[in-house]
Amino acid sequence: MTPSARSGRTRRKPSRRPKATRPRDRGPALLELRGVRSGYGTLPVLHGIDLDVRKGETAVILGLNGAGKSTLMHTIAGTIALWEGDIRYAQESISGLTAPQRVSRGICLVPEGRRVFADLTVQRNLELGAWARRDGSAGEALEEVYNLFPRLQERRTQMAGTLSGGEQQMLAIGRGLMSGPRLLCIDEASLGLAPLLVRQLFELVGRIARTGVTLLLVEQNIHALEVADRAFIMQKGSIVYEGTADELRKSDELRHAYLG
Repeated sequence: MTPSARSGRTRRKPSRRPKATRPRDRGPALLELRGVRSGYGTLPVLHGIDLDVRKGETAVILGLNGAGKSTLMHTIAGTIALWEGDIRYAQESISGLTAPQRVSRGICLVPEGRRVFADLTVQRNLELGAWARRDGSAGEALEEVYNLFPRLQERRTQMAGTLSGGEQQMLAIGRGLMSGPRLLCIDEASLGLAPLLVRQLFELVGRIARTGVTLLLVEQNIHALEVADRAFIMQKGSIVYEGTADELRKSDELRHAYLG
């Protein structure tokens, strides 16, 4: 898929547009968006988004502030209403489902800003993430989260509000995993973290991917490309680029054309 000609950027572009190579087909799409439009009140933010995320892959959506990335994630999760278009998950339309119904189907959003329950312990925060489970597997899920995040097990009786920023981000992701997601959407996980913590965070994202969970990340930090299979770039509510993460990571021309 080649980059869109509608970049929305005001600065001069290279005389020849950089081209992207469409990634190898990794199997059926777990998530499909077609013509998705949404926004806030009467203000449109998304302008006809088409996007596929394949089962078992890690995809990252990059873009500058105001590109519409978080709006897209909340529209997928059902916390912002879909105006037009269709969202399909596991070959079925979920456009009419509520946010809790989507969680029960296996879609979980870890929103920007961590949003942990500050006055509850780490373990209680995690246990609340398992509300959608109906099979009695919450205990097993808790053990799996502690295996992924040993620091959380060390802090399990500590109030979440007293954790460091990096630990709170681990807790937010761990709470999302407690729902047993097939598709985990993580919005700006690296925001506000020190560079060393960012690298550790993306290493953890890679470990989660190896468990078989499909991941959709929203990021401004291009280091997310190191753990992603596929990359999208958003500008002004539209997808303007799709390609392999490796291609974008290695191409200064592509990054400068779209991300400045």
